[in-house]
Amino acid sequence: MTTQPALRIGIIGGGISGVALALDLCRHSHLEVQLFESAPAFGEVGAGVSFGANAVRAIAGLGLAEPYAQVADRTPEPWQDIWFEWRRGSDAGYLGASVAPGVGQSSVHRADFLDVLASRLPEGVARFNKRAVAVEQEGAGVRVRFTDGSDYRGDLLIAADGIKSALRNHVLEGIGAAPAAPRFTGTCAYRGMIDSLRLREAYRAAGVDEHLVDVPQMYLGLDGHILTFPVKQGRVINVVAFISDRSRPDPQWPADAPWVREASQREMLDAFAGWGDAARVLLECIPAPTHWALHDLAELPGYVHGRVALIGDAAHAMLPHQGAGAGQGLEDAWFLARLLGDPRARDAAPEALLAAYDALRRPRACRVQRTSWEAGELYELRDPQVGNDEQALGATLASRFDWLWNHDLEADLADARRRLGWEALSHCA
Repeated sequence: MTTQPALRIGIIGGGISGVALALDLCRHSHLEVQLFESAPAFGEVGAGVSFGANAVRAIAGLGLAEPYAQVADRTPEPWQDIWFEWRRGSDAGYLGASVAPGVGQSSVHRADFLDVLASRLPEGVARFNKRAVAVEQEGAGVRVRFTDGSDYRGDLLIAADGIKSALRNHVLEGIGAAPAAPRFTGTCAYRGMIDSLRLREAYRAAGVDEHLVDVPQMYLGLDGHILTFPVKQGRVINVVAFISDRSRPDPQWPADAPWVREASQREMLDAFAGWGDAARVLLECIPAPTHWALHDLAELPGYVHGRVALIGDAAHAMLPHQGAGAGQGLEDAWFLARLLGDPRARDAAPEALLAAYDALRRPRACRVQRTSWEAGELYELRDPQVGNDEQALGATLASRFDWLWNHDLEADLADARRRLGWEALSHCA
């Protein structure tokens, strides 16, 4: 008997999606996994990240339910099923709520989640200070080169290197598509973290209902919205205050300007002048916010070229308005892990495996991109059908996320297996 060599899989990018995928793939003896991260150590930018019911299922499916539970936050009882309450920015008047039964608002600090994932990676899987600059496909393999002059040769390459992916255009050029670069959306966000006891005291002093601390909130206004939810086991409230400039149809961000910078509290308060006490007191509790220029990607015509696949923000960076960006990356990781982790993957054509991933994941991820932008229009009273009609707004927000949260990933996986001819093999076994 001959021993078949392991399928060599390289993962570029050590964010949440890349590390989650590596963790799952490392469990399989027919796979040899190497993860490359450009930084000297794992690290995430940003603060709180929200996961819908679909993402929580993907996390569990990746075998990460226990580490996630260590660091995740949930809306406290008796509001445990509430994702967000929706309120007017002008006076915090109640407009409705979005309910996710059994999940509610499931959120975590990005860095905390990545830390708990990375600590579980087997020794030697991750290599640091490896910034990818070019990739070549050569017959029965793929080669990626790094800025330090080294390279990696494998059977498959997964690009999880984010919105500024160095490998995305290799895929697009390979399928005859135009290059794609991040685009400024016209929306900026002020971010900050507030000690929950401090916010509670500030609300109490201002006569603002403390319920607004206990339950995730979304304050809506014309061309702006503010969200709050807890992280770090409820000790800290994550705040993101969005403001959109709609003065031009093709907003541009200066090429030499940083996407993230420090901002003054006065600048942030001026952006939300005229909003109500709940919003004002909330923002007054953030003495030194950061300012983020939000970029996304246009929907791509393909995520795969030959033996190279894009996942996460490298494939479908989106606005954060549905709390779905990181979740889509985790769905990508779950889906690829199920395909590559199947022992039959060793005998399958790598190109066919990745083509099945592209066929099943891309339509859904593109829809999530599109509806994330539409959600921002809805929150900022610019939806062409709903506008500022509060009754229609409440009714729409109550149900518009159901399709996103209740998606059947197992059905997608079954379809992929059929495309690969695996179901027939299973029935014959």
